[in-house]
Amino acid sequence: MESPIKHVAIIMDGNRRWAKAKGLDPVKGHEQAAKNAIEPLIQKCADLGISFVTFWAFSTENWKRDEQELKGLFDVFRFALGSLALRFIQKGARLRILGDINRFPKDIAQKSLEMITKSSKNHKITVTFALNYGGRDEILRAIKKIITDKIPTDKIDENLFSSYLDTAGTPDPDLIIRTGGEKRLSGYLPWQSVYSELFFTPTLFPDFTPDQLGLAIDDFLKRDRRFGGNSTKKIK
Repeated sequence: MESPIKHVAIIMDGNRRWAKAKGLDPVKGHEQAAKNAIEPLIQKCADLGISFVTFWAFSTENWKRDEQELKGLFDVFRFALGSLALRFIQKGARLRILGDINRFPKDIAQKSLEMITKSSKNHKITVTFALNYGGRDEILRAIKKIITDKIPTDKIDENLFSSYLDTAGTPDPDLIIRTGGEKRLSGYLPWQSVYSELFFTPTLFPDFTPDQLGLAIDDFLKRDRRFGGNSTKKIK
């Protein structure tokens, strides 16, 4: 049976607070997320027939963090784009990246491109990492590309604009989940999220399990998505 959800997007919030609560260095929270939380969630989505899952791993604002944490984060990305990515690629997943990765160390950008190419023919599920991603930055980059391509204004519509975004070819998220207790999107997929259902949980991301993902999906399935039109629910 085809899943009613095509795309789940997750804001992985709470890694540093998870580490602090355990008296650990902040990077240990990011390590826990990468080594123990992400892969089971990918598998859960695949088992449910969800075709796309997107994880926001690093925002354009995260460069404000201290240098030591950034270095630790880059090592976590190397693991995520190496051993972790290879495991889910071998299971039939395709890898994509959102955001401008050119600001990262060259080996991270190169590994990203390598894994994207390696997984390009896979189709079981598309796993996307948003790295150096910010919604306003994405929109501005899209506008600059449209200007560079000298697209006539009468040709610019929603479909054309969407084709210039990082998510071109990916359906808009049906469900956006934010862990960690905050109740805002913080610039995550602003163009794509206009009709997304939102789910906020106090659970810190390293503790966010496939069962909790299932609860978020169950909540989603109870909602009435009208998209500006009439109710789709049957009146009893």
